[in-house]
Amino acid sequence: MNFDPLKEAEKIKDEIISWRRDFHMHPELGFEEERTSKIVEEHLREWGYKIKRAGTGIIADIGDGGKTIALRADMDALPIQEENDVPYKSRVPGKMHACGHDAHTAMLLGAAKIIAEHSSELENKVRLIFQPAEEGGNGALKMIEAGALEGVDAIFGIHVWAELPSGIVGIREGPFLAGVGKFIAKIIGKGGHGAAPHFSIDPIPAAADAVLALQRIVAREVDPLESAVVTVGKIQGGTAFNVIPQYVELEGTFRFFTQELGKFLERRIREIIENTAKAHNCKAEVNTEILGPPTINDEKMVKFVAETAKALGLKVGEVRKTLGGEDFAYYLEKVPGAFIALGIRNEEKGIIYPHHHPKFDVDEDVLYLGTALEVALAFNFKG
Repeated sequence: MNFDPLKEAEKIKDEIISWRRDFHMHPELGFEEERTSKIVEEHLREWGYKIKRAGTGIIADIGDGGKTIALRADMDALPIQEENDVPYKSRVPGKMHACGHDAHTAMLLGAAKIIAEHSSELENKVRLIFQPAEEGGNGALKMIEAGALEGVDAIFGIHVWAELPSGIVGIREGPFLAGVGKFIAKIIGKGGHGAAPHFSIDPIPAAADAVLALQRIVAREVDPLESAVVTVGKIQGGTAFNVIPQYVELEGTFRFFTQELGKFLERRIREIIENTAKAHNCKAEVNTEILGPPTINDEKMVKFVAETAKALGLKVGEVRKTLGGEDFAYYLEKVPGAFIALGIRNEEKGIIYPHHHPKFDVDEDVLYLGTALEVALAFNFKG
């Protein structure tokens, strides 16, 4: 590599920010990323990439070296009303890039430009994956079905990280983000007058007991040295203050770092809700689903990321595990790789809000660092 990725990325720093702001002003939800992917595709074609479309997703190849390294960015926004007062505020009511996917797309677009400009020096084949629907849509699976990982030797993705100070490259070996599960339950009793409970079968106490019992799975049934979460996020039941409803509905999530623990949580949630309902003379309908696996970074690939980042002069630190989920996990089940955090928290600029918050924002001045790292990974990968 006869050029400095950091200097090349710094040259187009303003262009990266401009792309990010444009995407931010025009957010699109999962599988609706028509405008975003059109802009990305136009640039990639102009720069000489071979393009394959997968719905709103893009698979783009350049180079013909022996090893193939993939770099991924997600493109979708969230159904959140933005509360920031900035010139680049979302122009679409009820939609917002509140997780930083606008930044991911802009960083990888910047990397694509630099890689193309120096493609004659490439020893690897580089595949860029611009993915739709990370936010609950499992867009990664659609990209894998479309052939995104065919022939790929390693894959890397960068996520802007609200917990880390701006400019820090956060890495972690092994489990990084959690597997994600969902449960929906209906506890069915017998409706009646609130003043005559003995003529009814009240599902509300059954639901209340079930919620409390679910909390004891993590407190009393999971190894304290393991990490797990069971959360009831939604309860619906009843129509009036003096009426016992016929049923109560619950919805929630469970999180885990091993598949074994995920299956255990799934089983115990079902058993607890069903048996608690039975104890209250109610019936229960329970549906559980594991939506995605844990994101587990390859040890060798994490070391490669750390060495590459340090060689660029970037600050590298360990990032904490989180029980948030990420469908990048599906790629890592198929090929070795690493999911990388780039710190964007800057208290002086007021950039302090967590992901998915209506006031979430990123420190744009460090986005070129992510671009530089992606370029360096592409050129330095040896397998």
